[in-house]
Amino acid sequence: MNQQTLILDLDDTLIHCTKYFAESKNRFANQMKKWFKSISKEEIIEKQLEIDLNHVAEQGLHSSVYPQSLVLTYQYFCGKVGRKVKESEINQIRNIGKMVFQRRVKPFPYMYEILDLLQEDGHQLYLYTGGDEANQKRKIGQLGLHDYFEKGIFIDEHKNTPALQKVLNKITADNRNTWMIGNSLKTDIKPAIELGINAIHIPAEIEWSYNIVDIEIEPNGTFAQLKSLLDLPEFLREHCYFKSAN
Repeated sequence: MNQQTLILDLDDTLIHCTKYFAESKNRFANQMKKWFKSISKEEIIEKQLEIDLNHVAEQGLHSSVYPQSLVLTYQYFCGKVGRKVKESEINQIRNIGKMVFQRRVKPFPYMYEILDLLQEDGHQLYLYTGGDEANQKRKIGQLGLHDYFEKGIFIDEHKNTPALQKVLNKITADNRNTWMIGNSLKTDIKPAIELGINAIHIPAEIEWSYNIVDIEIEPNGTFAQLKSLLDLPEFLREHCYFKSAN
């Protein structure tokens, strides 16, 4: 089998992530409803998403952005209904947001088995994840992932095409045999296609709207979509076999 260079995303590709934010937003909206009885949960969640997306676009994927978006949503509705802003309520809201980054994360049930198979097949594995170093290293350490990604772990608060280019420069891999694998069309797949490497999109069960974009670029390499990470080892085996045969 031809050895391939695999750059794997972490959140919602190897481990659960968005579902924790969904639970947090629901808790936030429920708390807000106690204070703002005339405002619907849907309006609260919609405004929080708007504020969050705007700040992520400006500030990147630092873990401080999400709790602050909850606070700004609270302040927005205080202004809208003429309610006094209370520091105690701000602290309560901010803590709801911070708890997402304090909980113990869980891998997908089959993550370790898939990584074992990819290693056994001789592929070079790299981890490339978006967020601040403290939070992402916390998760990587909790899950014991360093042994799988001895070649390199890359963390960037602005996960985009220039950031992926920096990763490619460091690993000096052949683009024809290099794959970006992730759930995000925006931060994983679109940059990979723009840079001419292969890309595999594995959609998340629950997707953050930030990750959803149209891709109107003709791929230079292979672009595939798989239903599950479970399909990855066999897909790569078949791809490598086909390339060798031709």
